[in-house]
Amino acid sequence: MENCCSLDSFSPLNTCVEYCEVSNLTKETSAFIFSSTMAVPPAYSDLGKAAKDIFSKGYGFGVVKLDLKTKSQSGVEFNTSGSSNTDTGKASGSLETKYKMKELGLSVNQKWNTDNTLGTEVTVEDQLAQGLKVGLDTSFVPNTGKKSGKLKTGYKRDYMNIGCDVDFEGPIIHASAVLGYEGWLAGYQMAFDTAKSKLAQNNFALGYRAGDFQLHTNVNDGTEFGGSIYQKVNDELETAVTLAWTAGSNNTRFGIAAKYKLDKDASLSAKVNNASLIGIGYTQSLRPGVKVTLSALIDGKNFNAGGHKVGMGFEVEA
Repeated sequence: MENCCSLDSFSPLNTCVEYCEVSNLTKETSAFIFSSTMAVPPAYSDLGKAAKDIFSKGYGFGVVKLDLKTKSQSGVEFNTSGSSNTDTGKASGSLETKYKMKELGLSVNQKWNTDNTLGTEVTVEDQLAQGLKVGLDTSFVPNTGKKSGKLKTGYKRDYMNIGCDVDFEGPIIHASAVLGYEGWLAGYQMAFDTAKSKLAQNNFALGYRAGDFQLHTNVNDGTEFGGSIYQKVNDELETAVTLAWTAGSNNTRFGIAAKYKLDKDASLSAKVNNASLIGIGYTQSLRPGVKVTLSALIDGKNFNAGGHKVGMGFEVEA
């Protein structure tokens, strides 16, 4: 029998095993059992991600960027990135290597950038317990001798996704939890400064996810209110709307964005906000593994004054 479950998307404690093993069920009954299983909800930082991606991906205003991704025969992944700011002319770059030992659930990431910051992250997943992820993220600046570290933990299974990080600088404890049931999502995020014995962050979120529709609302520190709506109209068109408001201010911020697939190799993105900033992006796949992105940001209020920004990005994957 073909595999009917993905361990990356569903907990091993769900009903998928029963679904795979029972051979006398009708297709209708089998489909009901499968659809009744709740996938693991996203992490708090990924709530509303679908709408965020429509606003952020496919654009690169004011920079010329090159991304190169390669993979060795031994399984080591190399990600090299370089960019130049068209306004200041400042160039920057980074190099990242990733190595995974799946049989041990171990992954090692090492990063370096032109600011001369070295970073290393070691992660172990699904070894101490199914669904538990533990990692240590460190950084070092040789020029100044500055060091920092963070212990990261996360646990996910059906209906819940919990995370707790300890930043040794402070130290500051970051914690979050997301619960999901039948498409509804509720999340809480906090940061506690142990040195000052007070909450440094106190955020709530509520949302709903369906197959082609997502709704997300959030309150940050009791003063920042926000929300987003994502809708996949059809296979070619995706749209998103965001809204934000700060207590004690009459300034409401909102934006509208859309992404349209012209064909299997090209897509067009556009967005506009209440400040009359208009963004346009065009992405073209030249060949498998080679993609180019052109984008422009236009100030609608000061169209004749100039100051508009353009950008270009190349992405090569081998």
